[in-house]
Amino acid sequence: MTNTLYDALIAPHAENNAIFLTLDDGTDISYKSFVSRVAQIAHVLTDAGIKPGDRVVVQAPKLMDTIALYGACVQAGAVYLPLNTAYTQSELNYFIEDATPTLVVCDAINEAEITAICGGDTHVMTLSKDGNGSLTTRADAQNTGFPTVPRGPDDLAALLYTSGTTGRSKGAMLSHKNLLSNAKSLTDLWQITRDDRLIHALPIFHTHGLFVALNTSLLAGAQVRFMAAFDIDTVIDEIPSSTLLMGVPTFYTRLLGDARLNRELVKNMRLFVSGSAPLLAETHTEFEDRTGQRILERYGMTETNMITSNPYDGERLAGTVGYALPGTEVEITDNGKPVAPGEIGMIEVRGDNVFLGYRNMPEKTAEELRENGFFITGDLGVKSEDGRISIVGRQKDLIISGGYNIYPKEIEDVINDIEGVLESAVFGVAHPDFGESVMAAVVLEDPKLCAEAIATSVEPKLARFKHPRRYIITDVLPRNTMGKVQKNVLREMYSAIGSG
Repeated sequence: MTNTLYDALIAPHAENNAIFLTLDDGTDISYKSFVSRVAQIAHVLTDAGIKPGDRVVVQAPKLMDTIALYGACVQAGAVYLPLNTAYTQSELNYFIEDATPTLVVCDAINEAEITAICGGDTHVMTLSKDGNGSLTTRADAQNTGFPTVPRGPDDLAALLYTSGTTGRSKGAMLSHKNLLSNAKSLTDLWQITRDDRLIHALPIFHTHGLFVALNTSLLAGAQVRFMAAFDIDTVIDEIPSSTLLMGVPTFYTRLLGDARLNRELVKNMRLFVSGSAPLLAETHTEFEDRTGQRILERYGMTETNMITSNPYDGERLAGTVGYALPGTEVEITDNGKPVAPGEIGMIEVRGDNVFLGYRNMPEKTAEELRENGFFITGDLGVKSEDGRISIVGRQKDLIISGGYNIYPKEIEDVINDIEGVLESAVFGVAHPDFGESVMAAVVLEDPKLCAEAIATSVEPKLARFKHPRRYIITDVLPRNTMGKVQKNVLREMYSAIGSG
């Protein structure tokens, strides 16, 4: 019997002495050592009573052992459930109650709090930055060989909870096939090989940092510079000896804010990838002007892993997320029926990357996952004649004012093009007559620019019903940990303005 994900990502490295991870303290972890560590932690899991299909909740620091724990869950047949390290006690209560894990692994500093949440029915173990966590200590005493538990393509490998900004957070069930198919597509498309060295500064509780970055590296046998967090000086130091960087837009704006970023610095780099939030066109342009390299933007979701990517060889257009990945179908629809190229509709996706459904939510699964296998993403988009996808916005962010459909991104693009504007977020708030009013929160580069001047610039470029009723000048836009603007927060903050 085989274990789909383990056999592809980890087992091939049993005798591989090449470097897998380089840590912040300069320690190099070989692939062979990593495989042994995975086995040691797998023993800890089974000793704790973990059986195939059991959930293991992980809210822990970004450490080598945290990654090895992911591998151990795969080898032992358990389901890996990473949680944002910023989640509060009330949020953790929900996740633990919904997931019913057999084991929770947390930072040692949070052990008492987590133990209180779990009660006596769930094991709690710890990981800590000083290496003295209970999981680490137990693993040190274990054998470096482990009999891999058989798991098939459709068996559950991971459970990831969505952000829950429009209701209860949903647990997306991801199979071995979901994760492996996506890793293979991305590794091939982005031409990742054992000769690559990836700068990894992303969190590992999210699809981007965990599955996109690490699964592709494991599949290819690439080296990973494993950083605890994004640090501009460290990233600048690592770029000359690296070939890949996977990041979010804020990584690139921070790099552009450093005078050391130039063509000479990045001459060894072959690919900069951005995702998790839209990249401004001006960031694309400025980065290319400074480095001679064009950032590759891609698009994905928790439920689907990656869906599309701009081409590795070919034109990478700002404002688009490229083409459907090999083996993935993407349709733009209106009530499930494909619309013509150039028309706005719902983005739907089908393929081996699409999740199995939402845990404990059969009704929600039925609403968003069609019987024909297409997943309704909730994103609105446009497909060009040649199949290139552009995202217009989230359906939940669509503004309906006076009977008109208003797409925030169209307005944001106009505002962002105004000299002196850094970025903007357009959102709707309730209005007694029109249903919703259009609002725009704007972050300035030029403090002399005023709301009236922005309105004057926008006026001739958009139909009157699209004009923001008010421009709110702000220092920053609210964002989640992956850099996505939280329009739900803006709507809550400025809801009283709509009727004014």
